[in-house]
Amino acid sequence: MNFDYNTTRSELILAEYGRNVQNMVKYIITLPTKEERNKYAQAVIDLMGFLNPHLRDVADFKHKLWDHLHIISNYQIDVDSPYPKPTPETKEVKPAHIGYPQQKIKYKHYGKTVEKLIANAMEEQNPERKAAMVQGIANFMKMAYVQWNKDNVADEVILKNLSELSGGALALEENVNLQKVEFRNQNNRQNNNNRGRQNNNKNRQNNNNNNRQRNNNNNKQRH
Repeated sequence: MNFDYNTTRSELILAEYGRNVQNMVKYIITLPTKEERNKYAQAVIDLMGFLNPHLRDVADFKHKLWDHLHIISNYQIDVDSPYPKPTPETKEVKPAHIGYPQQKIKYKHYGKTVEKLIANAMEEQNPERKAAMVQGIANFMKMAYVQWNKDNVADEVILKNLSELSGGALALEENVNLQKVEFRNQNNRQNNNNRGRQNNNKNRQNNNNNNRQRNNNNNKQRH
């Protein structure tokens, strides 16, 4: 008895479409007339789009499907494609390296976004709008600091960092408090929950004791 294993089959050229699609493409290649090949090729294109709906988010996804059809056929299928037929050489061309950003961030816990916000605030000409922008940036910096360092921070630290990042150009008005942001670790939360449960249990016990005492007093008065 002969068994059909994947290891004995031909290699899948584009595994995301499966072996059935590859077998269909092989069958289309053997069809005698171009009219038949065009008809079945369009049906396979529709099936390929159905099997990979994420390609619909890709720009010009129909073009990509037709390119994949030619690749699956090892560039042997002869059909009237609405797009230029790809060649094996184009498959080997690698895109240019995008490269990594070389921007230096002075305070990583604030990120590059805060530096851009500060630059925009420094260019603002409207005094009222500029003051509101500085207030919002400082509040955001405090939140980012607490999230990154897992520790509370004084307003003076945030104001100092704001001055450093802006080269002394931005500052908050005196007696302005930033939004209250505190770090609470998981242990403190659990302890608070346990204390709340203990208080609830004590209250229940006290209520039960009071109810028993009232019942006893009522019984004595009746007798």
